[in-house]
Amino acid sequence: MLQGKKILLGVCGSIAAYKAALLVRLLKKSGAEVQVLMTSAAHEFITPLTLSTLSNKPVYTHFSSSDEGEWTNHVELGLWADLMLIAPATANTMAKLANGICDSLLAATYLSARCPVVFAPAMDLDMYQHPATKNNMALLRSYGNEIIAAEHGELASGLVGTGRMAEPEHIIDYLEKSLGEKQSLLKKKVLITAGPTYEAIDPVRFIGNHSSGKMGIALARRAADMGATVNLILGPGPASPQQPGIEVQRVNSAQEMYEAANTHFEKSEIVILAAAVADYAPEEVAPQKIKKSTDEFSLKLKKTIDIAKTLGAKKSDQFIVGFALETENEVENASAKLRAKNFDLIVLNSLNDQGAGFKGDTNQVTIIDRENNKTKFELKSKAEVAKDILNEVNNKINKA
Repeated sequence: MLQGKKILLGVCGSIAAYKAALLVRLLKKSGAEVQVLMTSAAHEFITPLTLSTLSNKPVYTHFSSSDEGEWTNHVELGLWADLMLIAPATANTMAKLANGICDSLLAATYLSARCPVVFAPAMDLDMYQHPATKNNMALLRSYGNEIIAAEHGELASGLVGTGRMAEPEHIIDYLEKSLGEKQSLLKKKVLITAGPTYEAIDPVRFIGNHSSGKMGIALARRAADMGATVNLILGPGPASPQQPGIEVQRVNSAQEMYEAANTHFEKSEIVILAAAVADYAPEEVAPQKIKKSTDEFSLKLKKTIDIAKTLGAKKSDQFIVGFALETENEVENASAKLRAKNFDLIVLNSLNDQGAGFKGDTNQVTIIDRENNKTKFELKSKAEVAKDILNEVNNKINKA
């Protein structure tokens, strides 16, 4: 699975840097082409000469060579790679990258990279468990990065606990599995709706909801990472993914979202309806701003088009995933929605679960299929939830 892959290996200043030598050897043995980047601190633990010899490439640390004055193009490095692996990843480097601090060639390359990025942390057990470190790792995951959990064992401090960088053999196994998953939707056409819809009352007011579109965007990013071509129909909001493989079409109203989705529906193999579409819209839209001239104001509403039900009725070979945000009788209501709208899966989240729902970076879901099988997941970042959902979709498609 790593045969022919171009891998950027970022090595940080940790005692675990000595494992980078074996990691480079195993990557090369697996058929990968390896380019090593080092932080200045990493030089204290392993020499660039060692890693250069094993990788058969010069090792880069600085933007320019002091001997030859040659500039190292971090943008080209980021575009060159199929995957960037940062191992060992220190608490310091993860904190900087989580917050966009760009003070090294490694950081600049990370911020320029368009490929998947995987971190393998290494630090003492108390550092690994510190809330600041956990928060930084959660931020990195929320950006779509992956983290290989540190392992339990004896640490450089003499303490025993979790914080050891995963063994190189385990990292190789993880990368092979991860890259395999990332090719599982290769050439599939995926249609995703995301975000709210705004139904105009007048030129300045609307009926809407608190949806941010973050869950749908995470799904679009994950599907693109897995090789799919994604059409993302995105409602109003500040977020918008910039990623190869994703074509974004912005819309405002439910009718606009339906028309855009319907254009791509027939040619799509997977359809994920994650948008929070307004159920009602004003029957009439005032052409000018309505003045506050009376004590009371009545608004007559009409139902908007039911995008999920309308597309579900047109289903042929598409695999359709719907969403249900519930506050009571959650499973029963979600299961009924799955049947009524001809879904293959429905993703249930409840406003009763702390950390789930609109605007946040986390979600907690239960996935229900047509046979009423239920899989409940713990609270995770929306990037991780997207991974769970698409893995379930992939499993179902492969069994069909």
